[in-house]
Amino acid sequence: MSELTNEKTSEKTVALVTGANKGIGYEIAAGLGARGFRVGVGAREERRREDAVAKLRAAGADAFGVPLDVTDDESVAAAARLIEERAGRLDVLVNNAGIAVPPPRDLPSTLDLDEVRRLLETNVLGVIRVTNTMLPLLRRSEHPRVVNQSSHVGSLTLQTTPGSHLGGVSAAYAPTKTYLNAVTVQYAKELSGTGILINNACPGYVATDLNAFSGFLSPEQGAAVAVRLATLPDDGPTGQLFDENGVVAW
Repeated sequence: MSELTNEKTSEKTVALVTGANKGIGYEIAAGLGARGFRVGVGAREERRREDAVAKLRAAGADAFGVPLDVTDDESVAAAARLIEERAGRLDVLVNNAGIAVPPPRDLPSTLDLDEVRRLLETNVLGVIRVTNTMLPLLRRSEHPRVVNQSSHVGSLTLQTTPGSHLGGVSAAYAPTKTYLNAVTVQYAKELSGTGILINNACPGYVATDLNAFSGFLSPEQGAAVAVRLATLPDDGPTGQLFDENGVVAW
């Protein structure tokens, strides 16, 4: 896959990154921008979104803001219309937006069901909503790629392997990533033969506001896996979970 052009139009490859105004999402946008992509910065808050766009442009990236709340049908539909008007297609979708709850509120015996629903709405249903809305634009691409931001904690294999160090109990956040992994497998099965490659990324334990900046990796380091999956060649893998070292068991 060319990182710089679309073969039919000789235009820049167009990407949309959700939750791209900060943290790993911003660094994914920066990484793709540095590779010559035209990057849509998807984010809810206008000021943070435009600040991120300005910072990316100052660094030489071709970036534009995309107002986007992944939990809202109309917001997602409006984002698709904006991308169609700006570019006419979408080559890369990175579903990065996600939320969590602090550990004391993430024990199965004390879960607030409204909080579980809130996480599911963003971490799973939001990905489905955005992906399905963007699929017509992705189908216009010569080399369409979808990357979903998952996590090692979503791996049932790792969660049940003695000695795995995945932090404490997580009964709300971790299962949303397990659900996302399962959904991605089904997308890969449905989209087999279409040229759309869809994979999930494990960024590692990155210092972001999602974990009160307790991680030991930088957002730039965490973004590397998603950037790599977004730029896979046409014969690349699909329907798999990856970290910096390769395939991660489901």
